[in-house]
Amino acid sequence: MRLSRYFLPVLKETPSEAQIASHRLMLRAGMIKQASAGIYSWLPLGFKVLRKLENIVHEEQMRAGHIPMLMPTIQSADLWRESGRYDDYGEEMLRIRDRHDRDMLYGPTNEELITDIFRAHVGSYKDLPLTLYHIQWKFRDEIRPRFGVMRGREFYMKDGYNFDLSKEDALHAYNRHLVSYLRTYERMGLQAIPMRADGGPIGGDYTHEFLVLAETGESEVFYDSEITDLRFGEREIDYDSVEQCQAVLEEFTSRYARTDETHDEVIFNEVPEARRRSARGIEVGQIFYFGTKYSEPLGATVQGPDGKPVPVHMGSHGIGVSRLVGAIIEASHDENGIIWPEGVTPFHAGIVNLKQGDAEADAACEALYASLTALGLEPLYDDRDERAGGKFATMDLIGLPWRITVGPRGLKNGVVELTSRKTGESEEMPPEKAIEKIAEIYAPHHRSVAVEPMAQRSFHTWL
Repeated sequence: MRLSRYFLPVLKETPSEAQIASHRLMLRAGMIKQASAGIYSWLPLGFKVLRKLENIVHEEQMRAGHIPMLMPTIQSADLWRESGRYDDYGEEMLRIRDRHDRDMLYGPTNEELITDIFRAHVGSYKDLPLTLYHIQWKFRDEIRPRFGVMRGREFYMKDGYNFDLSKEDALHAYNRHLVSYLRTYERMGLQAIPMRADGGPIGGDYTHEFLVLAETGESEVFYDSEITDLRFGEREIDYDSVEQCQAVLEEFTSRYARTDETHDEVIFNEVPEARRRSARGIEVGQIFYFGTKYSEPLGATVQGPDGKPVPVHMGSHGIGVSRLVGAIIEASHDENGIIWPEGVTPFHAGIVNLKQGDAEADAACEALYASLTALGLEPLYDDRDERAGGKFATMDLIGLPWRITVGPRGLKNGVVELTSRKTGESEEMPPEKAIEKIAEIYAPHHRSVAVEPMAQRSFHTWL
């Protein structure tokens, strides 16, 4: 993409309504625009990041054996009356009535709807286990929406639902989700700590929230500092293995980590004092096991091995995809703007032409652009006729991890400048070396990147 042709409405001034870093930077970087209180349009840059996160979630869910589908945003109130939640959910539920005077609602979650789908089509234990999920817009009518996408009314969310014959099987599904979530967040450059949590309106005896530590977090959290040293990493795991999934659960949940709602001071004081920590956390996901809470009232049963009907055991598992955009920015920014982790950046590198209109600089930038594109990467080329300072400020604001700066002076010496947004360190090198280095950096994140002499050939072809 060339910046002269892109829609990137950056703001020089910070909007007065922005109270936290992610809201401020998303508005300034032209990622979102408020449509009404707690509801946002996702502009091209923000939409690109949202899709990157969504794709990671899909890949890790399918890796774990979960099946994608799509349910509607508008649901019938009748299903919620069956489960007993229609009146209990509270004023956060947006209740509406259609032209035929039928009670409807804008779904804040989908336990009832997915259970209705299951009961209509699954009748035998032989069809279990089954986990279905979707990524869809949700709506909760927050009384005071604030903090941009962190606490909006409309939000984009992955919610999945497992159906199992027994509690033991359902708890394996719970563990499987925990493993898949750890992989998901680490791919996004986040450390999301699983913490024992409260079931809230969804219910359930087993539940963990995944929280990212940040000063602006809405939850107070208490934890053993040892948990921040844990990483899932690149290990391979058999999701069908009860033992392997259980081992990961124990590894990541055996140390104390709880939200303020479930905090137990007595147990916390058993942690060595030097390791006791309290902080703020941003919730980015939650997993639940709630047994037959929905299957019994909604009649979601299967024929068991003995031929008798058995209510299925269920759980639900959510990831706040749109909220994650804000959480990543809260965890990774500085006074100049966003610092995107390489796994979720909207563009892999920025190309800055210091002298637009100079034949040699223009040709070098075109060569870099073509070579990176040929490797399956997406560069953003700032080809505007702007001052260098303005171009650098824009690149810092939107937070691309790597910037290649091209100018006549460097080209006379056969070099361009490669700068890390995270560290601010710059290095001069031949253009083909800059291409190779960026390709190597993104190879773990981007399957189609192949580091080979093609990059060098492509560059010299353009020159």
